[in-house]
Amino acid sequence: MLPIRPLPSVTGPAAANPPAGRGGFRVGDAPARPEEAAPVTAPALPVGLLGLQEEDGARERDRRAWRRGQALLRELQAMQRELLGGLADPARPARLAALAEGEAAADPALRETLDALVLRARLEIARRGAAVLGGAPSSK
Repeated sequence: MLPIRPLPSVTGPAAANPPAGRGGFRVGDAPARPEEAAPVTAPALPVGLLGLQEEDGARERDRRAWRRGQALLRELQAMQRELLGGLADPARPARLAALAEGEAAADPALRETLDALVLRARLEIARRGAAVLGGAPSSK
């Protein structure tokens, strides 16, 4: 077995002026405050196959959400035309309800727009439900 020997003493500017009240370790030109240090940043782009799959998944989710939003708009416009013409398709509220359900978009602006369309569709479903049951829609 080898004996443990002490390390040679440290020489240089750090050894000559050790910080008072603290250990003997000192980093030469380290900034005094953390905000002076260079910022540490993570890579902004997804890395590897998993990152590419996630990005493609988000794009595909946005495409499906966009198509669903377009279908909601078509159904709402058709409902408006029918009501102005004095007609009503009894199956339209069910189609609106089916379109109101679905996954959210990845893009925040698209998600917000789709949420507004879904809210409008649900309001129209509630109004048509009240009209079918014989009640009048509330004007509050």
